[in-house]
Amino acid sequence: QVQLVESGGGLVQAGGSQRLSCAASGRTFSSYDMGWFRQAPGKERTFVAIITRNGVTYYADSVKGRFTISRDNAKNTVYLQMNSLKPEDTAVYYCAAARFLRASDYYLPGSFAYWGQGTQVTVSS
Repeated sequence: QVQLVESGGGLVQAGGSQRLSCAASGRTFSSYDMGWFRQAPGKERTFVAIITRNGVTYYADSVKGRFTISRDNAKNTVYLQMNSLKPEDTAVYYCAAARFLRASDYYLPGSFAYWGQGTQVTVSS
């Protein structure tokens, strides 16, 4: 069982930066693949980034080169550094955890068993 708590959301101007954090409970954090997803009003939840238990990272094309996902296993925390933010990045951002994902499952919300409550990120133009 894993409990996830996101923090770091808020209002930022276009072109600015923000860092989200996701703190996880439990002693087996290092064995989980950790993902970030986002959901804009009236839209489906979509993949943003993932860092596997081995430290391999993948990004959605829309954020590649602007966002960086990282993890600190000693702190049971995963981060999402967001730079060059755009108004279209406005959404609720969710942290998610899963174990033993296949690569084809990385992008699918349904593949993740554990979710945080979400944190709102609003980018003003």
